[in-house]
Amino acid sequence: MRKLAWVIAVLALAGCGEGRDVEAPKPKAVASSTPAAAAAPQWAVEVRGETPQAVSDLTGWLIEHSFMSTVVREDGKDRVLVGPLSSEAEAQAKQEQITAALVRAKKRNIETQVVDYPPAR
Repeated sequence: MRKLAWVIAVLALAGCGEGRDVEAPKPKAVASSTPAAAAAPQWAVEVRGETPQAVSDLTGWLIEHSFMSTVVREDGKDRVLVGPLSSEAEAQAKQEQITAALVRAKKRNIETQVVDYPPAR
């Protein structure tokens, strides 16, 4: 009896939508990165302490305050960057937000600076 019920259920579901010419939506092609898009300048906010500080402490604090950061190694030094951001004005606005959060948290000896985002290697 159960097998008959399963067969009927499968046939009923298989017949649903029969006779309709409905195609599944085709995924839109993602635009590949063009040279013009890759050459667009990107900005970031560099966050660093005046005294040597563990990168994990700094990035952890940024994450706690909703700032997504990346760590970039250049010339053997780690740089903590918030970005990439599409314009310098957007980067300056983000810098003001970070500075305000630092003041509220009474964090001293940490400075922020708007910089060019390094190209991917």
